[in-house]
Amino acid sequence: MPYYLGTDEAGYGPNLGPLVITATVWHASEPLDPRRFHDRLAPAIVQAPRLASAASVAMADSKVLYTSGKGLRHLERGLLAALLAIDRPVETWESAWTALDGQSREARRALPWYADYQCSLPLAVGPDDIRRLAASLREAFDRSGVRLVAVRSRVLFPAEFNALCDRHESKGLVLSHATLGLLAEAVGGLGDEPICILCDKHGGRDRYADLLAEHFPDWLIEIHGESRDRSTYRLGPPERRMEITFAAKAESYLPAALASMASKYLRELAMRAFNAFWTARVKGLRPTAGYPVDAKRFMQEIATCREALGIDDHLLWRIK
Repeated sequence: MPYYLGTDEAGYGPNLGPLVITATVWHASEPLDPRRFHDRLAPAIVQAPRLASAASVAMADSKVLYTSGKGLRHLERGLLAALLAIDRPVETWESAWTALDGQSREARRALPWYADYQCSLPLAVGPDDIRRLAASLREAFDRSGVRLVAVRSRVLFPAEFNALCDRHESKGLVLSHATLGLLAEAVGGLGDEPICILCDKHGGRDRYADLLAEHFPDWLIEIHGESRDRSTYRLGPPERRMEITFAAKAESYLPAALASMASKYLRELAMRAFNAFWTARVKGLRPTAGYPVDAKRFMQEIATCREALGIDDHLLWRIK
């Protein structure tokens, strides 16, 4: 009766806003090819937004489900219903952070654009829709023998992100260490059953053995293939083997897809609060998604206000 975990991130490229990494934990009543999760949980979970219905949600790469034009509807339907199905209700901006990354509260409250921000959730669908969809997911979990256990995020705000970049010398290593640290925490609380982990690849990295050894120092790391498409490792004691694969386009697998959705949703909530703070103080300021070219425009336009408020750049600007 194995556990299946998936990870993904949002916000790797921007200069403004946080980097968010999420791991989801699933349990199956029997060994299962992770590519079959959608099949086992159909029709409650589908892979494309066009297939979603009043009783089903789409779970896929967040890039498929969200654009500035499409809005948050499909992210909220899938993620918030999944969280409610495991008794992690999200009804406000603050409760979303509590449900996904309660450890970030102190760091978040230290930033003025987050400290007093609140809004009701969901933003793009009705609460009754979320309750109905959560009931549908619970039924699917019971019927299929595949159930969601947990969704855990790790959020790096700019000051911490910059400090970690200085320590590790590249943001690729920051992503890898943060992901593996999150995984080590997640598997530490699981039962004595085999564990299968699928992560989206970290940039162009093909080799992860040394990184795995840092985060799982008590276990021998066995390399079972390293290539551009996928890199696979096995570790752990004989009675509880763990296999971890880093694969391109891992979001096609349900555990990684939901991780992608959670990371994107938290990132979008963070940017919503960030933009609300600055647009309320700088007349005519256009919101930003934080990507490099527009981030420079945004920083120039808030410069006078930023100086008046005494806000240091390291709280805002990610160096890589």
